[in-house]
Amino acid sequence: MMQNRSVLILGDIFALGLVIIIGFATHGETDLSFLPRVAATFFPLLIGWFLLAPRLGLFQDEVIHSARQLWRPALTALFAAPLAAVLRGLILNAPIIPIFAVVLGVVSALGMVMWRALYFLLNRKAREGR
Repeated sequence: MMQNRSVLILGDIFALGLVIIIGFATHGETDLSFLPRVAATFFPLLIGWFLLAPRLGLFQDEVIHSARQLWRPALTALFAAPLAAVLRGLILNAPIIPIFAVVLGVVSALGMVMWRALYFLLNRKAREGR
């Protein structure tokens, strides 16, 4: 079961990273000069996510193995994003733009629900195959 949790955590990190990369790409900011700004968004989002995820039960078996609990990753992302926006603003010494926090939260929530649903489906098939 610990290996499954490791896959889940690595998947969470990958999914959040993908959300950030897609976000920068939609703004045409894909060359290496944007890497510090990517990091200034990605790491605060990870901090927010991993501060909240355990408290909202996102690594508990009954949550991981229940499709009815997919609202939890969405809620976690919606609350992690404002913290990430504040930390990003502090790191970049830039204004904290509320609409950025909202968009980051909504897109992160969508990305995390998609990842967690995929994890749930793959894990369910593996459990049924035993």
